[in-house]
Amino acid sequence: MEIMKEHNNKQKLKRVIAYPSSPPLKTSTASQPSSSSLSPLIKFVELPMPAVDGLPQSAESTSDLPIHKVPYLKKAYDKLELPLTHFLQHLDDVDWIVQDFVSHWLPRVVAQLGINSVYFTIFNATTMAFLGSPSELLDCQRQRPEDFTIVPKWIDFPDCEVAFKLYEMVSHWDCMDDEVSDFERVAKAIEGCDFVATRTCPEFDVDSLRLLQKLYGKPVLPLGLLPPVLQDADCADQLEDDQWQLLREWLDTKKEKSVVYFALGTEVALSRELMHELVHGIDKSGISFVWVLGSRQLVEDPDIIPLGFETRVGDRGLIWRGWAPQLRVLAHSSIGGFLTHCGWSSVIEALGLGRVLILFSGASSDQGLVSRLMHSKQVGLEIPRNDLDGSFNSDVVAESIRRVMVDEEGEPLRANAWDMKEIFGNYSLNNKYLLEFARFLETWPNSTS
Repeated sequence: MEIMKEHNNKQKLKRVIAYPSSPPLKTSTASQPSSSSLSPLIKFVELPMPAVDGLPQSAESTSDLPIHKVPYLKKAYDKLELPLTHFLQHLDDVDWIVQDFVSHWLPRVVAQLGINSVYFTIFNATTMAFLGSPSELLDCQRQRPEDFTIVPKWIDFPDCEVAFKLYEMVSHWDCMDDEVSDFERVAKAIEGCDFVATRTCPEFDVDSLRLLQKLYGKPVLPLGLLPPVLQDADCADQLEDDQWQLLREWLDTKKEKSVVYFALGTEVALSRELMHELVHGIDKSGISFVWVLGSRQLVEDPDIIPLGFETRVGDRGLIWRGWAPQLRVLAHSSIGGFLTHCGWSSVIEALGLGRVLILFSGASSDQGLVSRLMHSKQVGLEIPRNDLDGSFNSDVVAESIRRVMVDEEGEPLRANAWDMKEIFGNYSLNNKYLLEFARFLETWPNSTS
């Protein structure tokens, strides 16, 4: 939990509490310096995680858990209602609380204490528009995974072919609490808050932002894309410098825009069979690659790398085990494309640097919708997969990579992705929305009149 206090004799910031039910937005680059001019304004307060049968003692986020254990984490967060209420009751002069979707009970608590609340969603506006209004979510008209595989009727603007594949929704069903669904949590967070803030900007998501205003009947503010800042060498810690030196030496031997960066994030659980199919497709493409394998993936399946694969690909491919400075890798001139699980943060990092996307949905959370959205925006190409079970073969992987990276047919995709730097990598533009958000907090309720 973070608390931002009043400061400055000339102008006072309202006191804001950020109450996340997951770790703060993060990038694998550790892109923010350890010290900041905001440090004196921020105080971290620890609320110990309540014990829940079925939840490992050390688990505090979804990255610590297999997907079928995630419902226990949500149950544990629900048990934080009493200690958080007690904390807020004994805290003076709180103006705002910023929350995400899991703590569906929090708007009711803060309303009783006279505290304003904003629901901050790390999803983009198109994902939120797909979910629909709070009443739609609470009415439970869509009760089966199949119901989420079509574009909903309330999306009233053209060329929006955003919907889940069946295998993606079946996977998400496994991580929902059977007592309080994710849809109910989102609906109550929206219903109870004063306004909604979403991680997007109108230059990219204007139609969906307009639709959300209508669906929610309350203000919806774009918070900007929150692009991470690439650190100078002087700001990086020793671990990042050491890791980056080894990666950079390999990348320096490759031609400009000739390498595919391949990373599926920290939470994607792909079977060994499908992972082997995916990497054999990368091999068949003939394109150089960096494959980042997280520690969790290696622990869960030590044989996730096909037998003899590293020897066969030789210097054309680099398999990197463990943490990698993703933003630095993407910024290197030899990187031409990113084979991604379609996490919104990773997509923002890549398009901020103009890297074209090879879209392979991790089948978790919003990733399927992000994949369809980026495909429809023509800044990447989605690898074809079976809609029912998510299966695919190495040949379609190889074909997709070659089309995106080198074929003439993929030139418009590469050009469109490069142009996206003007939005996703534009710090001045995105900071403008952060400042507008701060002004909105300061002038509430006059900001809505």
